[in-house]
Amino acid sequence: MVKKENMAAEVVFQKIQRFAELLTEEQLAAFRHQMSVQSYGKGQPIYLEGDVPEYLHFMLEGKAKVYMSGVGGKKQIMRVVKPVELFGYRAYFAGQNYIGTAATLTPCTICHVPMRIVSQWMAENVEVSNFFINLLSYELGNADVRTVNLTQKHVRGRLADALLFLRDSYGLEEDHSTISVYLSREDLANLSNMTTSNAIRTLSAFAEEHLIAIDGRKIKILDLPHLQKIAKIG
Repeated sequence: MVKKENMAAEVVFQKIQRFAELLTEEQLAAFRHQMSVQSYGKGQPIYLEGDVPEYLHFMLEGKAKVYMSGVGGKKQIMRVVKPVELFGYRAYFAGQNYIGTAATLTPCTICHVPMRIVSQWMAENVEVSNFFINLLSYELGNADVRTVNLTQKHVRGRLADALLFLRDSYGLEEDHSTISVYLSREDLANLSNMTTSNAIRTLSAFAEEHLIAIDGRKIKILDLPHLQKIAKIG
């Protein structure tokens, strides 16, 4: 279920402080007037492949994935989103419809701001423009690295890399070893560019080697150096 939230603008600005600090008082006022905050249940779409990009999305609370459908409908997770990241803007800048789908992994609270307003801010404020240039450059670099990893590494290397990617993206729970996101085996496979059966077999092998411990969808990293070595050598 998607529903509107009555979150105060000041609370939103605190959560996205890095971006809000770039705006002038006039632009902050426009943000306050134009923004909407909505809550999403687990597994709900935020936008769909083919949709027209109208909003800049700020993830205030929760976790999401962005994926594309490839040959035969096989899904490939391209990136994951965590608080307090922003997403959904690339297609607008490119003059394209969305080439992928964004969906929640957990219940989420998301702030939406019209991209036409963001585009106006960029024309008025060089710091906002530089912010998006830096962000796009960083994400392009990450995409290049993931492309090499997904196409050149063997199954074990790809899955080890995916687990480390989730660890770096979402962090660890209070025990300092459990990855703080619980993906289905299908999602892990889609993140690692492998079949679900291969993902299950490789996870089981990692568990037998005491690299990880598995409890349902929870994955605990037991031997980080060894997992990093597998990811590195592919």
